[in-house]
Amino acid sequence: MQPTPFCSFSLFVFFSFTCYWSLIFLPFFFLFLCLCRFDYQELLHNSSFCLVPRGRRLGSFRFLEALQAACIPVILSNGWELPFSEVIDWRKAAIIGDERLLLQVPSITRSVGRDRILALRQQTQFLWDAYFSSVAKIVLTTLEIIQDRVDSHVSRNRLLWNSLPGGLYAFPQYSTDPAQFPFYYAILGKSPSQQFTAVIHTVTPLQSQISPVVKLIIAVAKSKFCAQIVVLWNCDKPLPPRNKWPSTSVPLTVVEGQAKTMSSRFFPHDVIVTDAVLSLDEDSVLSTNEVDFAFIVWQSFPERIVGYPARSHYWDSSRSRWGYTSKWTNDYSMVLTGAAFYHRYYHYLFTHHIPPSLLTMVDRMANCEDILMNFLVSAVTKQPPIKVTQKKQYKETMMTQVGLSGYLHTLSHTGHPGGSKASRWADPDHFAQRQTCMNAFSHWLGFMPLVHSQMRLDPVLFRDQVSILRKKYRDIERL
Repeated sequence: MQPTPFCSFSLFVFFSFTCYWSLIFLPFFFLFLCLCRFDYQELLHNSSFCLVPRGRRLGSFRFLEALQAACIPVILSNGWELPFSEVIDWRKAAIIGDERLLLQVPSITRSVGRDRILALRQQTQFLWDAYFSSVAKIVLTTLEIIQDRVDSHVSRNRLLWNSLPGGLYAFPQYSTDPAQFPFYYAILGKSPSQQFTAVIHTVTPLQSQISPVVKLIIAVAKSKFCAQIVVLWNCDKPLPPRNKWPSTSVPLTVVEGQAKTMSSRFFPHDVIVTDAVLSLDEDSVLSTNEVDFAFIVWQSFPERIVGYPARSHYWDSSRSRWGYTSKWTNDYSMVLTGAAFYHRYYHYLFTHHIPPSLLTMVDRMANCEDILMNFLVSAVTKQPPIKVTQKKQYKETMMTQVGLSGYLHTLSHTGHPGGSKASRWADPDHFAQRQTCMNAFSHWLGFMPLVHSQMRLDPVLFRDQVSILRKKYRDIERL
C-alpha cells in the first residue's frame, strides 16, 4: 500500500517535530505510523524541503540526512552555527527559519520558485559530496580551513569553497585567483587565454629531419593559436644541439627531464604560461587543421580533456573487476593524452594531489600515466572528456628509429632507457598492465570516476556533400 501525498507529507512533518515537542506530537506520530506505511529514505528523496529542528542540542543529525538526500534543509534552530559556515555559504543550500515563527514556515517554502529549488537542491548535493560524504572528507575539510586561517595570505576565497569542484580541489598554493583555475570561467564571465603551449614527450633520439617528432613540431608550429612548443626530453641520449631542431615561427624550448619517468610528462614546468596545454606523444600524427579545431573546442570546455584518441572502460562481471578496451565504438570514457588539450592546472594537481604510491606504480610500469590523468580530471569534474572528429590513426606507424617499447621496457627494469624496434602498442604486457591500472586507480578513489559519453564534435559541414571551399577545416576530411 502506497501512502497518499497528504499522508506522506503529514507524517514527515510530524516525525521531524517529535524530538522537539515530543509530549505534544508523539500521540499523533504513532497514529500516523499506524495509518501510513512509508519508507523513510524514499520519503526524504521525494521531498523538496526537510524540516531540521534542533535535537538534544542545537544541531541535529537530520541536517546531514537532508543534504545526502538532496532535500533542502529548513533550519529551525536559532543560534546554531552551521558546519563550516566560515567558508560555506549556506544560504545557497538551505532555508534558515526562525523557530519562534513556526507558522510562517509553510508560506516561506511555498514562496520559493522552481528555479531556486533546483539550485538549492543541486548545491546540497555538491556540498554533501565535496565535504560531508565521508569522515575523511570532513577531517580534510577541517584541516584545510585551519590551514587557510594560518596562511591567510594564500587562502581560498568563498567562491572556491562554494562552487564545483570545491575547495579541496582548488589548491591556493597554485593560485588564489579563481580566474587561474579551469572551473570558474563561466561564473566570472571570463574566457581562457587564446593561445596554447604544446608539450611533446620525447623518448627516442632525434636521428633526422624526417623523424616523426620533427614533422609534428612543424605542423603544430603552423597553428595560429600556438604560443610556444616545449619538448620534454626524456631520452637517455645526449640532448641534440639547437641546429638539429627545425626552425619554427614560435619559440621552441627543450626541457631535459631530471627524472626520466612517465609521470614527469605532467610536471608543472614554469615555462608553461598559457592556460591550455596540448599534450603530445612524439609519434603523434596531427595536422595543423586538427590542432586548430581541437583548441577551438577546448575553449568551450576548458575544465575537460579534449582530444582525438579515445578509449573506454567496462565492468567485467566474470572477473569482478574493471576492464579497459580500445575497441572502435561510439562509446568512450577516456581521451588519451598522446594528442589532447587540457588546462595547465591539471599538471599541478597531478603532481601534488595524486599519492606518490600511484606515481611510483606508473613509473615502474612505464605505463598508464594517461589513464591516471583521465581518472583525475573525471573525479574532479564529474564529467566525461570530449572526443573531436573521427580519427582511427593518430600514431606514426612506420618508425625506423628506436621504438618506444624498448625505451619503456628497459627503463622499467634497469632504470636506464634501451632500444627496440617494436612498438609498445604491440607489447602483450602493455594491455594487461592497463587493466591492472584501472583497478588500482579506482581503488584509490573508492569509486569509478570515468563517465561514458557518445558525444563527438566535428567541424561544421564535416563529411557533408558540399564544396570543400565552404569548409573551414578542409584538411581534416582528407586524413
